[in-house]
Amino acid sequence: MRTESVKRPERVAVIGVGIIGASVGWNLSRHGAKVVLVDAGQPGEGVTNWSFSWVNASNKTTLKSYFDLNVAGMAAHRELARTIGPDSWWYPSGHLRWADDPAAETKLLKTAEQLANWDYRAEVYTGAEVRRRLEPALTMPSEVPVVFYPDEAWVHGRHLVSRLVGQAVASGAELRSGTAVCDIDTGADGSVQKVALSDGSCLDVNIVVNAAGPSASHVAELIARHLPMRREPGAVTRIDCTQVPVHRAMHAPHIEIRPDGDASVVLHSREIDALIDTGEDPAQLARLLHESARQVVPELGNARIAQTRVAHRPIPADGFPSVGAVPSVPGYYEAVSHSGITLGPVIGRLLASEILSGKRNEMLADFCPERFPP
Repeated sequence: MRTESVKRPERVAVIGVGIIGASVGWNLSRHGAKVVLVDAGQPGEGVTNWSFSWVNASNKTTLKSYFDLNVAGMAAHRELARTIGPDSWWYPSGHLRWADDPAAETKLLKTAEQLANWDYRAEVYTGAEVRRRLEPALTMPSEVPVVFYPDEAWVHGRHLVSRLVGQAVASGAELRSGTAVCDIDTGADGSVQKVALSDGSCLDVNIVVNAAGPSASHVAELIARHLPMRREPGAVTRIDCTQVPVHRAMHAPHIEIRPDGDASVVLHSREIDALIDTGEDPAQLARLLHESARQVVPELGNARIAQTRVAHRPIPADGFPSVGAVPSVPGYYEAVSHSGITLGPVIGRLLASEILSGKRNEMLADFCPERFPP
């Protein structure tokens, strides 16, 4: 019996090697595509490295298809850990969330109930139970309700990108880091033909994947496409600890805290993000984050602020991913999304399949790039 072989693209340029770009490149290269990974900086050192890196769907309930995509993202992480090994990137330790005012508490519990109705595991404990069973270093009222999402995780994004890029290169992919994309040339029929780089070189390709994160709208402009993006900067601080006092990611009132390996903790807060555009110095933002964190985990009071970065989240204008082909420019694909850590592995798999087979997965139906008009 004759079997039909999948027509593989001659050469693919993946622009941007954060978690999404690395996932797309790895999936393409392991299925035989010729891949060039291009990054203006170093792989995994951009937004991927300056993210809260929380793998979840509990914060994605506004659109059921988006929730479902994130659930698939969580499953894709577990599968990826089985495929490449969990090493130093995968931490499936669950996630805690609680509030400190009645309205927020009611909303939190209502969301947990909605998620349970969607077969998403959510367990409710008291503060005393959490301290006794899960996180003894926390300071919280004994009777406060705390939601525990046992299937959630956090990821060391830079380590994961390093693993994916290493395996892609071993499969024949080429890495061009420290090199920006200057231009994308199209032929008479409008299809992608070449990518010009800042080092003066030129790549002969017939597929371009725009996974450039915060720079994705600029890359889109190179093919005269308008990709509207939100401006949403976020401040993330790493603090060094002789011993990390928490075991999992958590959303406490006013502050988000998670481990970052054996000697570091990551801090973030939407409330502190709101101060960025007031001109507040990043060092002061870090001090505010540290002060909020020590209110929840007193042991962090002796920790040292190591690094702080204000990064711009790659969020399309309507808040949802832009993933897939742009029909008006044959050979051009987008892979741009907030929650890249959660969605990277599933977007990588689904988009690689679309590129190789020409068939779009129904899970991406609500997130097609053409929903943004010219």
